[in-house]
Amino acid sequence: MLHAGLLRDPPCPSPDADKRGPIDWEAWLSRLARQARDPRLSAFYQAGGVPGSTPLQDVPLLALDVETTGLDPVRDGIVSIGAVPLTLERIHTSRSRHWLLKPRVPLRDDAVVVHGITHQQLLHAPDLDDVLDDVLSTMAGHVMVVHCRDIERQFLDNALRRRLGEGISFPVIDTMELEARLYRQPITGWRRWWAPTAPAISIRLAASRARYGLPRYRLHHALTDALASAELLQAQVADRFSSVTPVAQLWR
Repeated sequence: MLHAGLLRDPPCPSPDADKRGPIDWEAWLSRLARQARDPRLSAFYQAGGVPGSTPLQDVPLLALDVETTGLDPVRDGIVSIGAVPLTLERIHTSRSRHWLLKPRVPLRDDAVVVHGITHQQLLHAPDLDDVLDDVLSTMAGHVMVVHCRDIERQFLDNALRRRLGEGISFPVIDTMELEARLYRQPITGWRRWWAPTAPAISIRLAASRARYGLPRYRLHHALTDALASAELLQAQVADRFSSVTPVAQLWR
């Protein structure tokens, strides 16, 4: 995941950003299956979803990460996607997937410095449209695990709108948002007198993992960041939730 300058947290939603309340993802995906025009999208939605009451231990999960040409999902494009299936007990690295993709916008030098994917590596890479059936088949039926849902969901949505004329919607468990529930709560009452001078607690992926004693990985490789997000979710659930927590308490 490409983060701005590597110096500050990306502009992800605060814990109270979703004012409309929880989404019935099972019903919403069923509705989208009827509305989708592209057969690949229709098949993706027809795979369905789980009810919000489903315990986390029974939810099919897929950690997902994208690397991009920049941070603007409208103007920038995707250069790689990493996907790793998991449960609360196990991460299935043998079934992980990684795609290098040729973006339809220029790959800027500052992005190359961050994720290390060069122009030469992408010279013969496919367009996302060429591998979309494979990508959507991998994602279908899963709840995605991401670190900052505004990156993966918005970039994929805009990429499909440019190619298909229709976007994509899917449920995610955002490990950054789960950290934000602890460290980005509104400051009220007497805490306001001292909290503004306290140093901000980072909720970036590496900093969040460090709080749970997870090992440090090389950042900004889609497959590695997906694995890192999968491990982080397992640690968060073990520390603050349980295997029988309904998925509706975590997803957005």
